[in-house]
Amino acid sequence: MIRAPARVLIIAGSDSSGGAGLQADIKTTTALGAYAVTAVTAVTVQDTRGVHGLHYIPDFIVREQIACVLDDIGADAIKIGMLGSAAIVAAVADALQHRAQQIPVVLDPVLASSSGTTLLENDGVAVLKARLFPLATLLTPNIPEAEVLAAIPISDTNAMRHAGESLRALGAAAVLVKGGHATGDCVEDVLVAADSVRVFSFGRIDSRKARGTGCMLSTAIASGLAQSLPLDESIERARKFVQEAIRTAPDFGRGRGPLNHLLRS
Repeated sequence: MIRAPARVLIIAGSDSSGGAGLQADIKTTTALGAYAVTAVTAVTVQDTRGVHGLHYIPDFIVREQIACVLDDIGADAIKIGMLGSAAIVAAVADALQHRAQQIPVVLDPVLASSSGTTLLENDGVAVLKARLFPLATLLTPNIPEAEVLAAIPISDTNAMRHAGESLRALGAAAVLVKGGHATGDCVEDVLVAADSVRVFSFGRIDSRKARGTGCMLSTAIASGLAQSLPLDESIERARKFVQEAIRTAPDFGRGRGPLNHLLRS
């Protein structure tokens, strides 16, 4: 008898270049042996140089996509990426509260693209914190996002820990503050959980082909949780996967190129 793969519901925006967003998430899930179902929150016009256009999906359509796939196929974990507006954040929260209270949720609080385009409207941030943080098994902000969400400057791992603690106080079960935006030869991510703080360290790879790392990492973690891996193991596997994807990235595009999504775990 063939064993069915773990299922991951991906709630995110579409990236026409395939380097980030929904397309990167689907490829990551597939590479790690899980099955992706999706709810599209936005359609973007993107290439490796930036975001050139943006159209939000109506919030009721987002809510109905989530309801449809959960009622039929179901999910073993959920990854949330770009949401865009307060209405979409609220629609996602409503759908998950009704249908997914026992499913692990990895929330990547996407506030802006790597090129600087705003991907969550200002009024959406408050709704995100109030409605989705309490549903999150793991929150995965990078340093700029953690600074905005926790309202504190971050200059070192101690400040990353304080930010993680502040964000946990808003309801997330655990927070992984990602250190890729810091300087130095070593990248440090800080995991703040209920009863522990752990620092994950790895050597920095200097590459312009590193677009979509946050999408890939959060989706890889969600895939691990869907496959019943403990949180620490899911993070460890995901970080190694992203490292190898950066190291072997193809030379596509004239800007910040995509990772290697064709890896096999």
